[in-house]
Amino acid sequence: MIEAHFFSLIVALIIDAVIGEPQKIWSRIPHPIVVIGHGIDWLDLNLNSDETLPPGKQVAGVIAIVAVVIVSWSIGYLIELIIDIAPGTTLLEAVVVAVFIAGRGLYDHVLDVAVAIEVGGLEGGRRAVSHIVGRDPGTLDERGVCRAAIESAAENFSDGVVAPAFWYVVFGLPGLFAYKAINTADSMIGYRSRKYLDFGMGAARLDDLVNWIPARMSALLILVGTMFARFDAGGALRAMSEDASKHRSVNAGWPEATFAGSLGIALAGPRQYGATEIDDAWMNRAGSVTADTGDIRRALKLLMWASIAHALFYALLALIF
Repeated sequence: MIEAHFFSLIVALIIDAVIGEPQKIWSRIPHPIVVIGHGIDWLDLNLNSDETLPPGKQVAGVIAIVAVVIVSWSIGYLIELIIDIAPGTTLLEAVVVAVFIAGRGLYDHVLDVAVAIEVGGLEGGRRAVSHIVGRDPGTLDERGVCRAAIESAAENFSDGVVAPAFWYVVFGLPGLFAYKAINTADSMIGYRSRKYLDFGMGAARLDDLVNWIPARMSALLILVGTMFARFDAGGALRAMSEDASKHRSVNAGWPEATFAGSLGIALAGPRQYGATEIDDAWMNRAGSVTADTGDIRRALKLLMWASIAHALFYALLALIF
């Protein structure tokens, strides 16, 4: 079964790289992630009461994320059963997998930030970066916008490309659907805010767990991409080994630190989320805190080579097995 997943995944990665996110389709029908999000919203509305004490909120949050995983896994299992009895199984399954891979979309969104700054200056960059980061773009200067875009490229390579591919290979469509549901729940309710600190704890901890292996895989793939792109492989390895574990996230530091060391810039560090200031550690603290659109374009080159390394990795496994 896993061997068949290798071939479907490789086709899916090619489909994503060529087509990306077909907006004409998703403007007419809801994207599966949007549907998952509606379900999470419903659970949030009905289970996350302000009148419930913290222990009760934690239990309700665990119930919510378990329900989301079970439903998503079951839908993935049902779709896989249907595909298995249809002709063209590999291609059909690859199309489904491609829907949940966000490599081309990530590349395009990060590129939009560079173009927006070059055309519309700081305000254009802030508008563009607001689509891919959670922090308040109004607090960022131009170099902050550029660094935020690069951080997004690094982190989303892990949870938007490598992680869904990994869980698909291991568990098929049920694993892919369940992973995307967990990751979506974390992005919606996994905050340390007053409203979600307790209710979202289960989703946040589960997201940490399912991204633990993919985050470290991502760092290694970025390191290989660094060598392909002829960037600073020594700096990438040094930043990964010295700074990745210092990030406030148990996972995000691995791709971010490796990206930062490869490009010779410092990422993460203190940042603003709404009214909350986060005193995060620097990734590649020896790097420059100054970044511009040229650095964004170098980051995109690194993202491209890391993505190629990712596809080649599974192609090699397909040949071996």
